[in-house]
Amino acid sequence: MTSDKPTPQSHTTTVKKLMFVVVGMFAFGFALVPLYDVFCDITGLNGKTNDEAVAYTADGIDTSRTVTVQFITHNAKQIPWKFKPLIQQIKVHPGEQKVVKFYAKNQATQAIVGQAVPSVSPGIAAGYFQKIECFCFERQPLQADEEVEMALQFYVDVDLPKDISTLTLSYTLYDISEKIASL
Repeated sequence: MTSDKPTPQSHTTTVKKLMFVVVGMFAFGFALVPLYDVFCDITGLNGKTNDEAVAYTADGIDTSRTVTVQFITHNAKQIPWKFKPLIQQIKVHPGEQKVVKFYAKNQATQAIVGQAVPSVSPGIAAGYFQKIECFCFERQPLQADEEVEMALQFYVDVDLPKDISTLTLSYTLYDISEKIASL
């Protein structure tokens, strides 16, 4: 006759297995962020653009094509800035350098440090949108009621796939004042 009652040893084994699963799930959760970044870099998904200036290296200008570049801005929660592009869109030939300006005004009663994070849509086009100079490379400290025009100098690579005729560059503005203060 056998007993179906669990023994203390079987409880210990089950608890150890469950703890191993919990630790494994926790580690996997932390690994997802860098794995996702690598995946996006390889595939061009998520519309991430270069976060450092690139040298202008276009191999001429492709005057046979025109690409429309649209500009959109968003404010993250809790940042009381007015933030907008001075033009909504521009037509460019691949390889042609352009400069566009964005307007920002701190409408708060105290100084705020802002940081703009860019994204390009469609995501596959992000690798072809080259920023030569961008306000998004630097933190933007603005005093209360201060306003500024910020420049973006860019070009669209001549190797942009032929089926893409419109790119949308979106900036989300974040308040990073607390992060700066804690450094």
